[in-house]
Amino acid sequence: MTQTTTSLIQEDLFLAKILQQRPIAPVDKLDKETGEWLTELREQSASWVSRLTVPTKKDEEWRFTDISEILDLDIVAPVSFDKEYTLDIACQIIETLPEANETCLVFINGEYSEEASNTSALPKGIYVGNLTNLPEAYCKYFRPFLGTIPGKEEVFTSLNTASISDVAIIWAAPDTVVEKPIHLLFLSIAENSVTISQPRSWIVAERNCDLTIVEEYNGASRYLTNAVTEVFLGENAQINHTRLQQESDTAYHIGKTAVSQQKFSRYSLTEINLGAKISRHTPEVYQTGEQTETNLHGLTVAKDQQTADTHSVISLEHPHGTTDQLHKCIVSDRAHSIFNGKVFVPKPAQLTNASQLNRNLLLSPKARVDTKPELQITADNVKCSHGATVSQLEADEIFYLRSRGLTENDAKQLLIDAFVTEIIARIPVKSVQEEIKYSITL
Repeated sequence: MTQTTTSLIQEDLFLAKILQQRPIAPVDKLDKETGEWLTELREQSASWVSRLTVPTKKDEEWRFTDISEILDLDIVAPVSFDKEYTLDIACQIIETLPEANETCLVFINGEYSEEASNTSALPKGIYVGNLTNLPEAYCKYFRPFLGTIPGKEEVFTSLNTASISDVAIIWAAPDTVVEKPIHLLFLSIAENSVTISQPRSWIVAERNCDLTIVEEYNGASRYLTNAVTEVFLGENAQINHTRLQQESDTAYHIGKTAVSQQKFSRYSLTEINLGAKISRHTPEVYQTGEQTETNLHGLTVAKDQQTADTHSVISLEHPHGTTDQLHKCIVSDRAHSIFNGKVFVPKPAQLTNASQLNRNLLLSPKARVDTKPELQITADNVKCSHGATVSQLEADEIFYLRSRGLTENDAKQLLIDAFVTEIIARIPVKSVQEEIKYSITL
């Protein structure tokens, strides 16, 4: 048996085992029509997964990221933990973000925790909760959206859809403005075995809505998170979205954020990647109307032997679209960071303004960076730019700061703080800013 054949069998067994262990659809907690629809959606996705394989370095989109280590994991379904123990951990995390405390949805090992969640401070016109508690009157808004954004056929996205047992839902009716942030916390806790959690989030801001969202992934021990978040913005809607990934250092994280924007809408994503042994996040944004604005700003900090991958797609399909993307990486020790950003500007997207920049800071001679910003343009009346830089801390700058009385470590830390401030300052929640600053130290 060849090595290639052995690898293919291993990939098939990995996907098949996860499908066998997926939780049962909660049809008994839903109205009949929604239950039947969810069952059909899950089975269609499961059938699709059975025809797919786990991506390898031979696939162009994954050629810098080796996830073969994940295939060797003996993954089992999450076990139920003592509620008092898990609630204590969840509350400790929530307390670090006091500004997002008033509205918070908590999922522990994929299960909604009503005890840790709080939705009491919401204004009228918005539902923040989970699928199994979704009022029947709202189901008609939910069904046409879930699982419809392009890219749903990708293997990990399909695997997530096939395993849906609950969904974190934020749905805002037209003209709803929520001034305070909404916090989504997904907490994974494993003990003696490697478990898998597959969170699903569904966020809809109808016409003229304004929302601020903090989406956080955290946990303890060794586990795999496969997360999918779908975001829909109606005409003239605005969402300021912060995604904070600080999983356990021995965990694995694969995530997708799929966004659909109607005309005049404004979407801002600030993603912070700090944790996980191997992580990959794929933001995919599709502008479906004219005069649409998209801002993607990211910060990845990789150390030890971490691998952190960001693959983004922005598709501007109508006139007067704008996008600004800045992704920064700090890489130390033997860590490896990957950035691949694609911006598509087809012929109908005239008068587009698109910029993309990836900046990398290497703190170790053994650290590695792979960067590949891409523009694919067929429109002829546009303003587009892209670029990438890889640099180290400047010896002259360190010398200057040391001449002013700073130690070498303090001088380096000051330069690192200056490097990350541009991204962190874009986060609208002060407590999140402070938490991230505290986490980024030499």
